[in-house]
Amino acid sequence: METRVCRYRRTLHQIPELGRELPETLAFVRSVLEPLGCRLWEPAEGALCAFFDGGKEETVAFRADMDALPVEESRDCPFRSAHHGRMHACGHDGHTAMLLELAQRLKGHLGRLERNVLLIFQPAEETDGGAESICESGILERCRVSRIFGFHLWPGLPEGTVWTRPGPLMAKNSEVDVTITGRGAHITKYHEGVDALWAGGEFLRRVYAMAEGELPAEEPHLLRFGRMESGTVRNVVSDHTVMEGSLRVFSMETFHFLQRRIEEIGADLERETGCDFTLHLSRGFPPVRNDEGLVRALTEQLGEDAPGLLEHPELTAEDFSFYQTRVPGVFCFLGAGDVPPLHASDFHFDESVLEKGVAFYEKLLYLR
Repeated sequence: METRVCRYRRTLHQIPELGRELPETLAFVRSVLEPLGCRLWEPAEGALCAFFDGGKEETVAFRADMDALPVEESRDCPFRSAHHGRMHACGHDGHTAMLLELAQRLKGHLGRLERNVLLIFQPAEETDGGAESICESGILERCRVSRIFGFHLWPGLPEGTVWTRPGPLMAKNSEVDVTITGRGAHITKYHEGVDALWAGGEFLRRVYAMAEGELPAEEPHLLRFGRMESGTVRNVVSDHTVMEGSLRVFSMETFHFLQRRIEEIGADLERETGCDFTLHLSRGFPPVRNDEGLVRALTEQLGEDAPGLLEHPELTAEDFSFYQTRVPGVFCFLGAGDVPPLHASDFHFDESVLEKGVAFYEKLLYLR
C-alpha cells in the first residue's frame, strides 16, 4: 500500500532540481506545510523552515536536504525523473519526504513535548553547502534551537536500521589543486629547460610519503590525487603540470597540519627545481562530529530502539557539519540495504525504510 510518506517521496523524485534553484520542490514542500499552522520562513535562497511553536524555551531542529544531482536516471519506474539529466540519486527525496511526514504527525505530539520544533528544508548540500547560509541567517538563534538531528539514507547498512557514532562520523573535505610552471626545451637540450613533469612526480612522491608517515595510524585521513596532466609532446621538456586531488580528515588540527606540510613540500621543490608551485586547498565543509552527550542519551534512553554504533567514521563529507558548529547535533545513517551506491544512475531503495526513519524522528522528539 502506498503510504503518505511514499507519495511525498515519489512526487519529489519526479521533480529533481539542482543547487539553490528549487522552485518546484519548494512549491510542493510549502503546499504540504501551509495547512499545518506552523510559521514558515525562507531564511536563505532555496531554503524553507517550518517552526512549530509549543511555547517552550528551547527548540529541537530536524534537517532535510532537497537538491538532486546532474545525473540521467537509468532505471525505469512509474515515478522516474521528469527532468532530463537530473535525478535524486542521493536519496534527498526520501530525506525531504520523511520530514514532511514528521510535520504531519507533529500535531499529535506538540502539546506533550519539552521543546518547540523547527524543520529545516535545505538546498545545495551537493554543491556549495546550503547549510552554511541557513546558519548565517540567524534562524537557529531566533528559534532558540538547542539541538539538531539529521538523516542520510545509506546503502550497505541493514535495511531500515539506524546507525551513528559519537565524535567524528564524516570527514572534512578539501579539493587540492597544484599548478607547476617550468620552462620548455627540446629534450636534446633538456638541461636548458626546467622540467615541470619531473617536479610533479617528485611532489606526488613526497606528499604521499608525508601523509603516510607523519601522522599516527589511528588518525584517519586520506590524501590522494586522481588527475595529473603535463607537457604537450614527447620530445619537449614539460613547462607545466596540473594536478588535482582530494583531502579528507576528521579534525581541523589534522587539516591545518597537512595543509602546512603540502605547502612546505611545494616550497622545497621550488628551491630545488626552479619551477614555480601554486597550491590551492578549497575550504570545503567541516567534519561531521556528533555531540557525545546526545549520542549517549540516544543509547541510554531509547533502549531497544537505540541506533547501532559504527566502529569507524566515513571518509565522505556532509554540510550538516555547519549546524554542528552552532548547536549540539547528531547525524545518523538510515540503512537502505543492498542497493546501488549513492550517486549511481540506478540508485533506489525500498520505501518502507522511510516509515522507520519517521518513527525514529518521533522518538527523538522526546529525548531528554
